[in-house]
Amino acid sequence: MYPTDDTIVAIASAPGASARGIVRLSGPRSHELAAAGVDDLRGPADHRSGRFTPWPPGGSLPVEVLLWPAGRSYTAQQVAEMHLLGSPPVLDAMLERLVALGARLAEPGEFTLRAFLAGRIDLTQAEAVLGVIDADDPVRLEAALRQLSGGLGDPLRRLLSDLVDLLADLEAGFDFAEEDIAFIHPAELHRRLEGLAAGVSNLLERMSARSDSQTAMVATLIGPPGAGKSSLFNALLGSDVALVDAAPGTTRDYLVREINAQGLAVRLVDTAGRSTANGLDEIDALAQLQTDTAGRLAEVVIHCVDATTADPSTVDELFTTLDDGGSVNRVSDVRVLTKCDLIDWIPPQPILATSAATGEGIDRLHQRLFQLARGDLGREPSDVVTSTAQRCRHLLEAARDSLRRAIDCHGLEGGEELVATELRVATDELGRVVGTVYTEDVLERLFSRFCVGK
Repeated sequence: MYPTDDTIVAIASAPGASARGIVRLSGPRSHELAAAGVDDLRGPADHRSGRFTPWPPGGSLPVEVLLWPAGRSYTAQQVAEMHLLGSPPVLDAMLERLVALGARLAEPGEFTLRAFLAGRIDLTQAEAVLGVIDADDPVRLEAALRQLSGGLGDPLRRLLSDLVDLLADLEAGFDFAEEDIAFIHPAELHRRLEGLAAGVSNLLERMSARSDSQTAMVATLIGPPGAGKSSLFNALLGSDVALVDAAPGTTRDYLVREINAQGLAVRLVDTAGRSTANGLDEIDALAQLQTDTAGRLAEVVIHCVDATTADPSTVDELFTTLDDGGSVNRVSDVRVLTKCDLIDWIPPQPILATSAATGEGIDRLHQRLFQLARGDLGREPSDVVTSTAQRCRHLLEAARDSLRRAIDCHGLEGGEELVATELRVATDELGRVVGTVYTEDVLERLFSRFCVGK
């Protein structure tokens, strides 16, 4: 475990050049070292301005110094931040000066670790900080922010408090057993046990929802050679990943890329065109086999037809004749007409008219994939970050199982002592979730995933 009584320093802003960069200190000497590292410091006690000369005899640069007193900062220690030009060499020079004055370079996640050890945040909120840093879309960011604000920790702490209160009532009865004083009626004990078990089960459902929402839905593009599948694939990705050529049959192997459909993951698969021709060579036959396999594994099949080869009066019937390979995971299919910039008629609903050349219909197809991932597959984004769900699921399961055993023991002769034993187990398991019970190994595994300066 890192020491917590010294002063640490790190660059706290994102890597790379920017208009402003931040160097952060935390520890008992933060204010002293900040004052020593900046020249001509002046202004209010908590927001001061000065100058910084990175390399003599060069000119000085303006720097703002923000100060937080102990007990009122993120880490609950003295904290100082130097805001200056976000040039990597300048930030490195400030870092070197503060280390020379006596600060220690912070380890990954050490600022958040100090906040946790000081009781400013619990372990679920620490994981939410990492979730905010790692979020790559608005939905994941919103989930991490909800967890950071106590969306998971608050109900956990209430459950833990109720557990401790119930255990205290039971143990008080044990102390006065000879005096025949009932601190809790059997019916009340049963009601409270049922409520605690239901509360833990509800949290487990939230964990499962988060796990499901992180599983990418598989959507496979299927259609004859030359149907424009690869162009549509590129348009959905927003980049030229698949090779495109005017000659049909360019795609011989399948490509897989993950796209973001409004915060939900969709694994998009581009396949070789399905051909009904006889006498395929070995490579073409292998490509057909891969296409059939991809079609069978797809949850959503995107049927693609070239609009320039379709008859407006029979286009709907054309889709019904397409072979999708017999998908075993099928949830839904989507009918897409490609190259619609080259026709002058409007396809009937629910066929989606698209054009990779003009972008027509691409947003509607994105929206359709989002609706399928969110609705038909039940992948509602959750308010629990993935790392928390992975760490806590088995702890919550153990707490739930202990509470169920406590319910089973209730009413048996001498059962209240068995109930108390199970409540102690459940209390320990929930304590591990929020971090009131932890080991150095758990903290090391969590905070080692942070970047330096957080």
